[in-house]
Amino acid sequence: MSFADLGLSPELVQAVTAKGYDTPTPIQAQAIPQVLMMRDLIAIAQTGTGKTASFVLPMIDVLSHGRRRAMMPRSLILEPTRELAAQVAENFEAYGVNHDLKMALLIGGVQMGDQVKALNEGVDVLIATPGRLMDLFERGKILLTGCDLLVIDEADRMLDMGFIPDIETICSKLPAQRQTLLFSATMPPPIKKLADKFLSNPKSIEVARPASTNTNIAQHKVPVASSRNKRDVLRTLLRTDDVKTAMIFANRKTTVRELNKSLQSHGFSSGEIHGDMDQSSRIATLDKFKDGTINILCCSDVAARGLDVKGVSHVFNFDTPWHPDDYVHRIGRTGRAGATGRAFTLVAPEDQEAIENVEKLTGMKIPVFTVEGGKGEGGKAAEKPERAPRERKAREDRPAREDKPRSEDKPRREARPRREEAPAREEQPVRAVQPRAERAPRAEKPRRDDREPPSQPGEWNGPIPGFLNFGVS
Repeated sequence: MSFADLGLSPELVQAVTAKGYDTPTPIQAQAIPQVLMMRDLIAIAQTGTGKTASFVLPMIDVLSHGRRRAMMPRSLILEPTRELAAQVAENFEAYGVNHDLKMALLIGGVQMGDQVKALNEGVDVLIATPGRLMDLFERGKILLTGCDLLVIDEADRMLDMGFIPDIETICSKLPAQRQTLLFSATMPPPIKKLADKFLSNPKSIEVARPASTNTNIAQHKVPVASSRNKRDVLRTLLRTDDVKTAMIFANRKTTVRELNKSLQSHGFSSGEIHGDMDQSSRIATLDKFKDGTINILCCSDVAARGLDVKGVSHVFNFDTPWHPDDYVHRIGRTGRAGATGRAFTLVAPEDQEAIENVEKLTGMKIPVFTVEGGKGEGGKAAEKPERAPRERKAREDRPAREDKPRSEDKPRREARPRREEAPAREEQPVRAVQPRAERAPRAEKPRRDDREPPSQPGEWNGPIPGFLNFGVS
């Protein structure tokens, strides 16, 4: 089957062929015809199977007919992260070269002015993260009443990042008669509830069992004695496992920064990407990784979803992810588009519960990989060679100490003359205390009641003005 057999236009097929793709993936073969038929869709597939093209390609053909209006985008694609939104925008630019479609990218970390200007000129495709979209909507810079096509990509990641309330608000602002496409690698109950609420009679597509991992990825877990040994084990793996390009994931941003500094100090060409970096720095680091300036990228889960970097040979989980779903997306950065890859997870004693949850979710037991300096087989710590006991030299062999001169031989200090005792102070005669003269008792002032008799009821008891003191002659 070719892309032309799916019902795509010749111009679009030409653009896809120019990018080097001839045969659609299973998710593309099933999703593209349903989107062209204007049906609602729920698609569950592993990461790295071509989900992005399965909605980008038919959207280009659907939107090729129509007219754009100012501030009213014709379609909306919601993405959880800035990097994923930028990647979808790149796909639209690559596949839409033969179509007159205008696109706008609404993401945080950049100036709003250019985004508002693009909206005022009218756009066919609006690619946005929920936070920036809600910000512009509340400022009155965008209207969603003309949006007839909604795509919710990486819905399970939206759930993890707390965007579901924002998505519900956005869906309530869209027209009731619209086409809605929902793509996800897993289907937790909140996402199922969201689909039941906002999708109308959707077509469900499951290319693989939810939360399953790619069979092209060789997975291993590496037991380590403690978290302090992780860096040593990681450096050993990077030097010995034929690593060409690698992504190293950690749970905390501070761990990402410290790990990158440690690798650079040991001579590795590495960079970092996490949520505390501004957008321009994140893009610059990602470009260095893509063009080969650096071959190791230390990252938080902001890079775990959807980023498509060709040729990633290894993925290392420096920390076992707290959410089991994140494991599927992390290791999905390698083994993409039919290639093979290797994934290693460093498991300290405190990570044991997390790795058990991952194995429960994926339904497979991850094989153990032994590294020298980490842990041995069966999870036991590699025993260090015992040190040979030191041979104590016999006291007879030690050179005899030279006799030091005794303290009696030292010249004694001359005794200081004792201070003469100071003469005793002469006792001064005690002065006789004279008794204080008694004060005369104060003369008691007459009380108010004694000075002035009380006034009769009804009589004036205040001061009498002088002009009233007159008599009648």
